[in-house]
Amino acid sequence: MEEKFYTMLIYSENFAGILNQITAVFTRRQVNIESLNVCASSTPGVHKYTITCNCTEEMAKMLTKQIEKKIDVLQAHYFTDEDIFIMEACLLKVSTPKMLANPRVSHIIRQHDAHMVEVNPTYSIIEKKGMTEDILDLYRELNALGSVLQFVRSGRIAVTRSTTERLDRYLEEREKTRK
Repeated sequence: MEEKFYTMLIYSENFAGILNQITAVFTRRQVNIESLNVCASSTPGVHKYTITCNCTEEMAKMLTKQIEKKIDVLQAHYFTDEDIFIMEACLLKVSTPKMLANPRVSHIIRQHDAHMVEVNPTYSIIEKKGMTEDILDLYRELNALGSVLQFVRSGRIAVTRSTTERLDRYLEEREKTRK
């Protein structure tokens, strides 16, 4: 089977130790996590984990089923990039003297629709939001000019293209069965 890039959206109650339990599922299956983002969700008391990895669809199904078996996990789903809206962010620290000496640096920043967030005599900070490849292209071009001092990018954040949140439907159904 062919490996693809999957994004997994996992919802859990906000208890200590859940992240360790979730990542252990990947470790046991020897699947490398490419990016990980954890934050509070729009549902009070629920955290959202956005995890990306390369694997087969069969493995993605197995991972999400194993994760959903964890006692404090509410839901786990896997998606391809076509199924979700995704974004990342990055910060690049570039040498201000090199930037001023080479007009190509400023051109590349504008061409990639990146923004200067700080400029001082020693370094400048550039911020870019967008798709992973757009961010990496900006980095590669600036790095090829020898101007990058530091580079960091966030984990992926994602929302489904569906008009309703699966978690909300699940919680509504769960509440009905409790009554």
